[in-house]
Amino acid sequence: MKKNIGNLQDLFLNHVRKEKIQITIYLINGYQLKGIVTGFDNYTIILEYEDKQQLVYKHAVSTITPLKAIDIPLFGSKQE
Repeated sequence: MKKNIGNLQDLFLNHVRKEKIQITIYLINGYQLKGIVTGFDNYTIILEYEDKQQLVYKHAVSTITPLKAIDIPLFGSKQE
């Protein structure tokens, strides 16, 4: 039986945060932000780059791309 282990957004952000994988955030106005995710909640992402932190509102985000390929479990596997 498969279990839902969380939403994809949280799984992705938590994975890149824990692994310190650099990401590029594309905003809806076309601007790009690069950095490491140091925290996030339902509405914001904290991004750090060159010892500076930025608070990014998720409603302004269009796309997030990691610097390298990542492998995260989407919705649990058979575990009994």
